[in-house]
Amino acid sequence: MKSCFAWILSMLIQLPLASQTPTALTTKLDQEAVSIEQKVISLRRDFHKHPELSNREFNTGKKIASLLTDMGLEVKYPVARTGVVALLKGSKPGPVVALRADIDGLPVNERNGLPFQSKERSNYNGMETGVMHACGHDSHMAILLGVAEILSRHKADLKGTVKFIFQPAEEGPPAGEEGGAALMVKEGVLENPKVDVIFGLHIQSLIPLGQIALRPEGLMAAEDALDIKVTGVGAHGATPWDSVDPIMVSAQILNGLQTIVSRQSELTKAPVVITIGSIHGGIRSNIIPEVVTMQGTIRTFDVGMQKLVHEKIKQTATRIAESAGAKAEVTFVFDAPVTYNDPSLVQKMTPSLQRAANGNIITVAPTTMAEDFAFFQEKVPGIFFFLGANPTSMKLEKAPVHHTADFMIDERAFVTGVKGLLNLTVDYMYARK
Repeated sequence: MKSCFAWILSMLIQLPLASQTPTALTTKLDQEAVSIEQKVISLRRDFHKHPELSNREFNTGKKIASLLTDMGLEVKYPVARTGVVALLKGSKPGPVVALRADIDGLPVNERNGLPFQSKERSNYNGMETGVMHACGHDSHMAILLGVAEILSRHKADLKGTVKFIFQPAEEGPPAGEEGGAALMVKEGVLENPKVDVIFGLHIQSLIPLGQIALRPEGLMAAEDALDIKVTGVGAHGATPWDSVDPIMVSAQILNGLQTIVSRQSELTKAPVVITIGSIHGGIRSNIIPEVVTMQGTIRTFDVGMQKLVHEKIKQTATRIAESAGAKAEVTFVFDAPVTYNDPSLVQKMTPSLQRAANGNIITVAPTTMAEDFAFFQEKVPGIFFFLGANPTSMKLEKAPVHHTADFMIDERAFVTGVKGLLNLTVDYMYARK
């Protein structure tokens, strides 16, 4: 998850209640989700205390692999550098259901004062930094391990196979490296056996405790990285007329980019975001540099609009630069597609989540954040949902948001998360013809 979630406060409709699995099995699974709560919390705190950055989750992956092996599952490690995949084969034939959790931390110096606060240090982009589970991936690992332990006790009840995917580098691999869901797909994690459906969740500090939030179709945006290099002519700062000032040209390009959103995009069709988050040029006050570089991000929900926005950005940057006698080079890097919840699958499985959350489920507006779970959904139908974990002592608008040093969640949400994944798994198996 790439930023905070204030958008999540928009709530639309309540969804109906239903049941799909035999009542005795459903009741048993729910009871075991409650009984395992303290173990899940303990696992989460251990992961939280010892976070590791993307593609560097060496100890995290080893711990997960060891725990899954102890449960009697078929474990493959490492996958996609530091990830883990485990199989649980039920006693009856049926579909292959994949469940995914991400495992990486962030380069953030934790300061929330938790008794299990991270003290880890690492290097990120050449800079020393603290490391923190500032997005909730520690919770995702613990929840999925709880699900694995419970389902491993019920092999006789499973009509199919469960594939547990513990994915590294959701936050993005280091520069020059492959990683994340894209690498797992490339290495065949959805094959042997072939996955029929995939489910995943993300805990949220800005959703009420125990609430589940989702929507059919586009839940989270496609993400593209943007790089613009502006080349001009350097000069002494006292004689700017001798230059083609790339700083001035870059400022004009920045203004021009905003008109793509405000005047050139059909925003009633789908949201568009263009953000420049980094500008570098020059090293001294009286030297006009030759080059300025800009980096940013693009968020879209529609493939056609994504293509149009790319064309407009390139056109705007290059022509503004040309008008001043400079040159602009524009590069796009595709980071993640739209997190797309299959509509028919959402309709079919909503009763499972409704039951897990005791009716506390909402449909939300799409968010311009991004999630590489989308790479799995490109290959197989899937559902990704949000799990509310707002600390009850805090108002929603005051809760520390994701990717910040003060981030925290209410661990009482874990039971609902465990129930949600359990219900989705067995309900899909029993409903599948």
